[in-house]
Amino acid sequence: MINIKKTAGIIGANGYTGSELVRLLAFHPNVTLSFLYSRSNSGTKISDLYPDLTTVCEMVLTDQPEEVDILFLCLPHKESQSWLAQNKINEETLIIDLGNDFRLNGNFENRNFIYGLSEINRKQLIGAKSIANPGCFATAIQLALFPLAQKKILNDVYTTGITGSTGAGQSLQATTHFTWRNDNISAYKTLKHQHVEEILQQLASFNKNEISLNFVPWRGDFARGIFTSSTVKTDLELSDIHQLFRDFYADEPFVKVSEKAIDLKQVVNTNRCVIHIEKSGNVAVIHSAIDNLLKGASGQAVQNMNLAMGWEENSGLNLKPIAF
Repeated sequence: MINIKKTAGIIGANGYTGSELVRLLAFHPNVTLSFLYSRSNSGTKISDLYPDLTTVCEMVLTDQPEEVDILFLCLPHKESQSWLAQNKINEETLIIDLGNDFRLNGNFENRNFIYGLSEINRKQLIGAKSIANPGCFATAIQLALFPLAQKKILNDVYTTGITGSTGAGQSLQATTHFTWRNDNISAYKTLKHQHVEEILQQLASFNKNEISLNFVPWRGDFARGIFTSSTVKTDLELSDIHQLFRDFYADEPFVKVSEKAIDLKQVVNTNRCVIHIEKSGNVAVIHSAIDNLLKGASGQAVQNMNLAMGWEENSGLNLKPIAF
């Protein structure tokens, strides 16, 4: 049987999430990359910017988009909407936005963007034409809280989370210099992170009572990955919480609930989320770990594409974690 591949284009292919999409789609059985768009690096081979793509993809970046079946928007936050307004896209084209333009308000012209966290929105994502990819911290934190939200027992949540330097994007900033980031950890956007509103909006669909999320994000001295710890009060026994999480994620291909302690290297270079739960008295802590560039961005975008197109959900995502 002949496999007729769908065409895909990436807007903002020169960034970290864009280059990760190139790496994933170059080996996807159902996709052919048609163009890689970049305003700042037009005329440059993607492998000259990212040597790890040598022999994987030698395409030249362009500032002229083409008509494709699937369009990924990997632009800085708040730029996707203006780009779409300036470029007419076929209404049959599947658009997946990896920015934050449509996560809270998914309406744009005649498109209604579906929030792309498959673990809660799988049915809505099947056949969708417009998808808003969740944020990286938002993904890790929500996956740690959804089973408790479904039981309507969430009230005050206290979360800390640490992220790698790639979470800040490719543009050089004072806090991404090697000399500053190496052997260093710092808090940032304390209690004011942009993902909090996104998280609360989704949790509200499960847990109608008011939830308070107190989130302290940290910058880590490593390149990629997110590790979060969410503290909640509950009278449920630890064994009951474990069962609750196992039942909730029983059919999820990329979420693993572990009774053993977890670490970041279990998920780096994968589309997985691993979760571990601890409890003392009436206080429970839910740890979750993801790769911020994969399950937190490009891998999740491919997962959403697979669902929207009716393909196997794990197509192109059978990735092994980095061990050493």
